[in-house]
Amino acid sequence: MGKGPGLYPDIGKKARDLLYKDYQSDHKFSLTTYTANGVAITSSGAKKGELFLADVSTKLINKNITTDVKVDTNSKLFTTITIDEPAPGLKTIFSFVAPDQRSGKVELQYLHEYAGISTSIGLTASPLVNFSGVAGNNTVALGTDVCFDTASGNFTKYNAALSFSTSDLIASLILNDKADTLTASYYHTVSPLTNTAVGAELSHGFSSNENSLTIGTQHSLDPLTTVKARVNNAGIASALLQHEWRPKSVFTISGEVDTRAIEKSAKVGLALALKP
Repeated sequence: MGKGPGLYPDIGKKARDLLYKDYQSDHKFSLTTYTANGVAITSSGAKKGELFLADVSTKLINKNITTDVKVDTNSKLFTTITIDEPAPGLKTIFSFVAPDQRSGKVELQYLHEYAGISTSIGLTASPLVNFSGVAGNNTVALGTDVCFDTASGNFTKYNAALSFSTSDLIASLILNDKADTLTASYYHTVSPLTNTAVGAELSHGFSSNENSLTIGTQHSLDPLTTVKARVNNAGIASALLQHEWRPKSVFTISGEVDTRAIEKSAKVGLALALKP
């Protein structure tokens, strides 16, 4: 996190990124180019089994206004307009998906030294209203995340979280799924010089009485190459190697194997992102 407690999704994010970010079993490719007037155009493709998905997106930044437009293979148009700091600490986000007429949404985010607030409302006659707030500082933060459906008059989501951070350790406790799932996680920086860290996440489902545990680590072999590994209580072990072979151009290879059924073929994922 930066200055202050940040927003609700920031709680536990370091551990989640360590354990889950960039792991995949698909094949992905993206290429970004820039026009003379500064518009970024990104073409992406992903092969998921026998299915191939692709999209083309553009990003235009004009002063403090960023416009993102993406078209995918399902002929859906995703548009997001972000106005950064129309007032100190405030961010306004307007998004919609065409042709879905119920997808329009306006979101306001406010960051303060001791609070982080995000609220959004759907642009429909009976919208979903989402509110999340975090109070605290760089050391301790307490937050909540709720969603209210005005059509049914019911809360569709209510979560709570607590975070404790030091210079090298971040621990969090999150209550999700309408208080049915409790997740505890931690992220510990072992060596800042080599970006070496370890992390773990333990979840307990009250209604199912089931537990899940994932532990992982990361280490930078050099300033451009990072390796990560993780294993969970189901015996699924994963590892990845990520190399930035030129600025902002990244190659990632990841693999996954079921240690309880070693005779099965390992899953291998590849991702290549090219930027000039």
